Parts: sequence; C-alpha cells; structure tokens
Amino acid sequence: METYKKPLLKDRRFWPSFWTQFAGAFNDNVFKNALVILITYKSYTLSSLTPEQMVALCGGLFIVPFFLFSALAGQLSDKFAKHKLMVWVKVGEICCMIVGAFGFYCESINLLLLTLFFMGTQSAFFGPVKYSVLPELVREEELVQGNALVELGTFLAILLGTITGGILIGVKVGALWVSVITIVIAILGTWTSWFVNPLPPRNPMLHIRYGLIKPTWEIIKIAKEVKSIWHSVLGISWFWFLGAALLSMFPIYVKDVLHADEKVVTLFLAMFSVGVGVGSMLCEKMSRERLELGLVPLGSIGMSFFVIDLFFVGKPSWALSEGPLFTLSQFVFFPSGWRILLDLLLFSVFAGFFIIPLYTFIQQRSETKIRSRVIAANNIINSLFMVGTSIVLAVLYGFGFNAIELFLFFGVLNILVAIYIYTVIPEFLLRFACVIMTRLVYRLEVKGIRNIPQEGPAVIVSNHVTFIDWLFIAAVVKRPVRFVMHYECANMPLLKFLFRNEKVIPIAGHKEDPHILEEALKKISIELSSGELVCIFPEGMITRIEKIIAQNPVPVIPLTLHGLSKPSVALKNIWRKVGIHINSPIHPQNVTAGSLEEMARASLKEVQESIQVS
Repeated sequence: METYKKPLLKDRRFWPSFWTQFAGAFNDNVFKNALVILITYKSYTLSSLTPEQMVALCGGLFIVPFFLFSALAGQLSDKFAKHKLMVWVKVGEICCMIVGAFGFYCESINLLLLTLFFMGTQSAFFGPVKYSVLPELVREEELVQGNALVELGTFLAILLGTITGGILIGVKVGALWVSVITIVIAILGTWTSWFVNPLPPRNPMLHIRYGLIKPTWEIIKIAKEVKSIWHSVLGISWFWFLGAALLSMFPIYVKDVLHADEKVVTLFLAMFSVGVGVGSMLCEKMSRERLELGLVPLGSIGMSFFVIDLFFVGKPSWALSEGPLFTLSQFVFFPSGWRILLDLLLFSVFAGFFIIPLYTFIQQRSETKIRSRVIAANNIINSLFMVGTSIVLAVLYGFGFNAIELFLFFGVLNILVAIYIYTVIPEFLLRFACVIMTRLVYRLEVKGIRNIPQEGPAVIVSNHVTFIDWLFIAAVVKRPVRFVMHYECANMPLLKFLFRNEKVIPIAGHKEDPHILEEALKKISIELSSGELVCIFPEGMITRIEKIIAQNPVPVIPLTLHGLSKPSVALKNIWRKVGIHINSPIHPQNVTAGSLEEMARASLKEVQESIQVS
C-alpha cells in the first residue's frame, strides 16, 4: 500500500486543530505580556501591592484554574465529542477577549485580572482536548510528527505573542490595538476549530463528578494506574519545572550578571522557544515514524550539559562594567555572548528530544476512553511543579544563591531526576542503547519493513551474528518485540535490568535446564495468543520452532542481518553499514523443519554475499 505523503500542516485531518491551538497560545501571551507591561510601567495595581507582587498575582491567576477545573475538563473531553468541545471553548475565548477589551477601555485592573483568570480557565478546558484529540486525528506513525508540530507551534506562538503584546502596548492607543488583535485572533481560532474532523464521544456513559478535591484525586489515580505513564507525566512536569526556573531567572541573569538590557532577555526567550521547536522537529526526524523513547535519555543528558556549561561561563569579564547596560548589538559582539546563546539554544533543542517522546508515550499507552483525563492529570501535575518552581527559587534566593550558582544546582538536579526516571523505567535506557547503536555507531539500511504486520501475532526468525543483534531488530521494528534469548545472556546483571519491562523470554536447551525450556515455550505461546511479535534466533532450535508454530499457527517472518561481525564493537566497525532484510511472511502451514533449514541456508548465503560485496 502506498504511503500517504501529504505534509500534516496541509492535511485536513491536522491543520484545523494545529491553528486552533496556535491562535489560543498566541492570544494568551499577547494579553498576559501587555498586562504585565502596564503593571510594570504604568502602575496598574490593587491597593498597596507593589508591581512585583502584581506580576506574581498575574501568574497565579492564570495557573489557579488548572487546579480548579482540569478534573472537570478531562471528564468532559472523554464524555463528549472533542470537535464540538473545541468550538465551545474557542467561543469562550472570544467572550474572554471582549471582557478584556472593556477592561482596557475602562482602565480597570479588576476587569483585566478577571479576564486573565477566565483565560486560564479557557486554557484549562482546552488542554485535555488539545493533546487527547491528536491520536484520533492522525495515524499512529504520524503521532510523533503531530506532537512535534504542536510543540513547535506552541512555543512559536508563545514567542510571537509575547513580542507582539510588548510592541502593541507600547504604541499610541496600544490598549486598543491589543483588544482588537486578541478579539480577531480569537475569532480566527474559532473559525479554524469548525474544520476539525467530526469525532465520536469516547466514553459517552461517563458519569461527571463535580467538585474539586475528590474528582482531581480520582483522575490522578487514573494516571497512576500504569506506572510508566505516571512516570512520563512526572518527566514532563519536571521539564516544566526546569523550564519555568530558567525563564524566571533570565531577567535577573541578564541584568545582574551580564549587565545587559531587556532586549537581551527577549533574545533569550526567542532562543528558548526556537530551540524547543527545532528540537521537536529533529526528534520527529530521528524517530523515523515511531515512538523513540531512546531520545529521552539523550535529551536529559544534553539539557544537563548545557545548563551546567552556563555555570562554567560564569560572569564574563566584560560584564564587570559599571556603565550603562549593554544593548543587544553590543551583547552579540562578545564571544562569550555567543557561547551563552548556544548553550540556551542547545539546551532547548535537547528539551525537545525530552518532551516529545513523553507526550507521545502518554497518548499511545493511555486507553482511549480515559486519555483526556490522563492529559488533565498531567496538566494538574505540570501546574503543581511550576508553582513549586517559584517556591524553590524563593528559598534558594533566600539562602544567597545567585543566578550562576543556580545553573549548577538545576543541572545537577536534572541529572539526579534523570537517573531516577531511568531506574524505574529501564525501557528508556534500552531504547537509548538502540538509538546510540543505530544512529551514531552504525548506519542502518532496511529493506522490507512493510512485511512486519501492524497488528496480530507473528514469529520473527533471524540469523544470529553478535550479542547485539536484538538491538538492531528492536530499533527497526515499530512494534514491541518479545525476544527469546539464552538464559545466561538474559540474566546478565546489566541486561537483566534493561530487559525488566521488555518481557524478554529466557530459554535453555533441554539438556541444560528442561524447566527453563518448558517455561519459555509457555511464555512464547502466551505472547503469541496475546497478539505479540516474538523473535527467535533459530540456531539449534529449528525442530523446536516447527513445534512452536504447530501449537501456535502464526506467520513466520524471515529476517536477515548482514554487515555485522565479531567482535561487533571493534573500532573498525564504527559507522559501518548494517543491513536488515525482512522477507515476506511464510504461512504457518508451510513452516517445516526443512523450510526453516532452507531459510537458514538462504540467510547465510545472503550474509556471505554481502560480505564479499563490502
């Protein structure tokens, strides 16, 4: 079947939801930044509150609705058709912007703060729809790309909205311009939401639970039912904790450490937003149309390295000046200024590697009928972590930490959090090993990938060359594979840790340990009856494979590895081309010991020919 090549941004299935969420994120940041500037420079305030306290109040008013309404939002998104909910939420955004326009016209800080609260409420109801609708609009192999585009759009919308709000409020009749722009964008976002494909309700019989504490705790328990999903939620929340910390530190770092003006702060925000967008798209390219969890450890390593490098940059010698603050053009003139910008950009790129697979993982592993509530739980935990950022920063500043020392603190803390995540979910490290071997150490050439069925049981039979053969097969096959390995290899300390969640099946010869053999055959039957893929390396097992297929009549898929050699980790093999040839499935009725032996001879001949050619 021919692959659908139309770009998602031009695809009717995707672009309406993309531009709907883009418009919402843009509007949020236009309004928020315009209001913050009014408070900072035009003394919009309540009673005796200082401008700093008012800015903090604005952040709180936008975050509070996520605690109050996310539980209800998740339930509504699971119960009702998501395309209709998107329209109603966007209509609510138009109403918010009209209230905000009256606030600007009357110069009423009360109305403006109320509008900010309404905007947070609207975002809280839109969040579960935004992410849970994506798996229903695109195919599974497009899900990573869809998430990458959504993150790219979100961060670009944040950047453009922040800049636009700052520029508009600074011109003559700026409040009028902000009002007009936000209302127009809200109308455009509502218009695009009308084009989202009709979707059926996923859990129409769901009983809506109202309230705050109990419904919130219930959806958090739903998210915690699958440990890997819950730890992914914590991973995403950690990113928002770390990202919020850096964004909060930018103004202080730029002014007090780099002795530069506010335009440099805007440049830092731009580098952060563009970097996450670029990282998201690179993540999609490196994933090769599949969920690639191995990029998560790579992302955490890069994030730690580049934030710690900001500590080693320290306070540049040119920043010791007591004169006027450096302008943007002066800042980029300094070599260390470029190093700082590169650190910020690459930190953000690796952040894209970190969060895109986690979002995709949550979407894929969550059941359709509860997916929106899992996303809502994620939003609640994200908000808690971001509130925690403010508390941690306040405490650290109270202990006398400066911005430079905080970079080291958060970099080391990120390493510790990463170690914890990968200890409890070894699957991330296993996939990381696949990424390293198949993207950085070897060059992979695959033929016949479409011979692997998208669903249903099958046995993959592969030639055995080295102790890392399984890594290449796991890297290529998009579905989870249950590998049958010799028990001594499967029980090696490091491999046993990595294989904990991969359901590797240890096997032994009848003379070695008949009990292990019997258990292995049982597990193979269980996995095949559950519709899984099982990979067997048939050396010395041809007769036994024939019996397995007789008891479990499923297709057999011959796979040939060539280009590998023993020892497989020799330096001469670095960046060597490794070929994987996946042949057409063999019907179970045609699987005999003779056909398997013929398959093995053909595999050996193919490998020998590949060696001669190379």
